[in-house]
Amino acid sequence: MQPDCLLAEGERRCRRLLAGATAWLCARPAAAAVLVPLCSVRGVPALLYTLRSSRLSGSRKGDVSFPGGKCDPTDQDMVHTALRETHEELGLSVPEEHVWGILRPVHNRQKASVVPVLAGVGPLDPQSLRPNPEEVDEVFALPLAHLLQAQNQGYTHFCRRGHFSYTLPVFLHGPHCVWGLTAIITEFTLQLLASGAYQPRLASSEGPPIG
Repeated sequence: MQPDCLLAEGERRCRRLLAGATAWLCARPAAAAVLVPLCSVRGVPALLYTLRSSRLSGSRKGDVSFPGGKCDPTDQDMVHTALRETHEELGLSVPEEHVWGILRPVHNRQKASVVPVLAGVGPLDPQSLRPNPEEVDEVFALPLAHLLQAQNQGYTHFCRRGHFSYTLPVFLHGPHCVWGLTAIITEFTLQLLASGAYQPRLASSEGPPIG
């Protein structure tokens, strides 16, 4: 499937493939959820990213991320967490019916589960968004065609106690480097949307202890 056809032709297929996991994962507890916003920027399919505010505390400040955050006791489920956090961070309201499903959860250094929620948000101008400056420094989109080009795909090997432990994807040559949990979720998304066009070259012997 070509990138310019993904948004038009991929939704029904993705919803079908994700349906079982979504029903199972949506009701299970998790520490946090992020929204993976699949949008169209000037007619080009893309993923929307944020640059976390440098004023935040913790090790992830200034990193590229998908909008999202910790679950609130008032959230009905993981989908509501992702949608609520997206609205709080970006002022972007995504109707629940635009959610395609839940991708494979990832885990941070503390082994806490982070649930990625894939949604089609339609045509979007990232510059028109008004992100919360306390949480987000910048919003940008990377076209799927860019992410699918081999020259924009990298990887990093990690060692533990002097021996190879795992390899993580990295996506390069955009406004900012996409790495860590966000790169793993990006890879999951590309494997779903463009399984024939995206062939990850990475192997991992253990789960990455990243945050």
